Amino acid sequence: MTEQDLAEQFEDDARSDQEFLVLTLAAGTIATLGLLADSSAVVIGAMLIAPWMLPLRSAAFGILQGRLGLVARALLTLLIGLAITVALSVLLGSLVGLPILGAEVAARTQPNLLDLGVALVAGAIAAYAAVSAKAVSSLAGTAISVALVPPVCAFGLLLSEAQWSDALGAALLFAANLLGILSGGLITLAISQPEFRVNLWRSRLGLVSLLLTALLLIPLSGSFVSLMAQARRTAALVEIEKAITASLKNRTLTLGKDSELVTVRIDWTQNPPLIRASVRVTNPRLPTAKQVAEVQAYINDHQPIRYRLVVQRVSVDVIGPETEPNPPELVPQDPPAVPDGLDSALRAPELLATE
Repeated sequence: MTEQDLAEQFEDDARSDQEFLVLTLAAGTIATLGLLADSSAVVIGAMLIAPWMLPLRSAAFGILQGRLGLVARALLTLLIGLAITVALSVLLGSLVGLPILGAEVAARTQPNLLDLGVALVAGAIAAYAAVSAKAVSSLAGTAISVALVPPVCAFGLLLSEAQWSDALGAALLFAANLLGILSGGLITLAISQPEFRVNLWRSRLGLVSLLLTALLLIPLSGSFVSLMAQARRTAALVEIEKAITASLKNRTLTLGKDSELVTVRIDWTQNPPLIRASVRVTNPRLPTAKQVAEVQAYINDHQPIRYRLVVQRVSVDVIGPETEPNPPELVPQDPPAVPDGLDSALRAPELLATE
């Protein structure tokens, strides 16, 4: 594809025409309703029809070509789509008024380095599809992998509920996706077209885009560290639960032959971390303090850090049927007859009293 053909294609992609507006309205509505319904399938459908990837790659091309008019038109088109989507999601969120938003919204409030990495690759593929006809079919998958519209819809929904902190997280995710796609497109076009390589380093807009993307590493790194810490805690909880279960079932450290582990909770605010285990037992005197100490020692021998164990025992009685199932119905019977002579003996005191 010649440079002139690329210029014409990117000029067309940068327009805020009727097709762009209709697709933006449709994608925004579907994504917002999908977030309200907490349906990932519906949100994916919105990603497929969202047209925002096209003006972004046009902006990347305009930056490398030094065409400020093309960059301005592409960014204006994206800004129009952004304003429409935010207004639409705020309106729908206010009309529905859900007291608690679902997991699909929550998943878009804590971006991290992984999201930026996906955006960079997606932007690279989107730009490559413009210079390679064989890669055009990958645009649908690229649109699904990195979402521009859903974070904006989540931002609007959170604004409608006055959840400012989470709304800021959704805005950060959109910024990461936006700059990631733009930077990925810049790098890919510079690699695929030799004349663009020099232009990238001469372009102030290109360098600013790359610099802003690099600055996003600061907040996204913090989120990534928190994510990894949470993953380690979850893995530790699984290992601790396995260790406690093994201890409960181990005959050498038994807490009762019929003991049953119900729940395990770890309080990470304590030092050392406190394990709260709930055990269902048939013997109300078990487990003893010595047995709990043995289980705690077993856990600490198999974990990298030390824990303190507290066991809450719930005593239950096991009752089984002692009669045959479905016993026959009781038939009413007459009272037994009074034996001879017994009636006279019972009446004797009454006769003496009357005399």
